[in-house]
Amino acid sequence: MFKLSEIKELIKLVDQTSVRELEIDHDGSRLMIRKANTTEPVIINTVPAPAMQPVHTQAYVPETAQVSSPVKEAAFAPAREEQTDDNLHSIVSPMVGTFYEAPSPGAAPFVKVGDKVKEKTVVCIVEAMKLMNEIEAEIKGEIVEVLVENGQLVEFGQPLFRVKRDA
Repeated sequence: MFKLSEIKELIKLVDQTSVRELEIDHDGSRLMIRKANTTEPVIINTVPAPAMQPVHTQAYVPETAQVSSPVKEAAFAPAREEQTDDNLHSIVSPMVGTFYEAPSPGAAPFVKVGDKVKEKTVVCIVEAMKLMNEIEAEIKGEIVEVLVENGQLVEFGQPLFRVKRDA
């Protein structure tokens, strides 16, 4: 069963991004959050394990971002790296959250343009639901571009860095 605090945090994350619909199945429970037009309420359906009765909750969340098209299921599949050159690799965000370039405010960034990285090199943190998730390079090479700003909200599959692969 989902905790109310988790549901509220997910609603906030969906509201702050261009994601229009989010559906999660976890331990026999199902949670669906769908952005509505400004006059339409968001319906959150939580269905516990089959032995229990379904619970239906409604919450109103105003839409703050204009989105031109609805989210397709493919948006929840891992994004393929964008390749403009065979030697360039995009490090993408594995989740929706807030991008942090350094381990703490005032600290030096994990990496910057020109830095060499290895597969296990931590390149940034993406905070989601108050959890700090270290993102690793997963490739050996050189950082050639940082694509997001510190503190920026990022979406699942959004490119964060471009890395020139080592030969």
